[in-house]
Amino acid sequence: AAAAALGLLPLGKTQSPESLLDIAARKVAEKWPFQRVEERFERIPEPVQRRIVYWSFPRSEREICMYSSFNTGSEDPAAGPGGAA
Repeated sequence: AAAAALGLLPLGKTQSPESLLDIAARKVAEKWPFQRVEERFERIPEPVQRRIVYWSFPRSEREICMYSSFNTGSEDPAAGPGGAA
């Protein structure tokens, strides 16, 4: 109620704390590529794998645009300037 009064949360909405699994998976995804995690650890429970993969993808629209327009260096002559073939 106090947070809603301060304008931090919409009225009638409560925010639940982030799970320890999500916090840990996000920290792992920030530091290491998922492939390295798979190579390093023999058995990773499936729910943990899913959360690491989830947090491995970019969150902001700017990052999504940057990764979606990533050029691997190989040029495709059939592709136009907009990336459409």
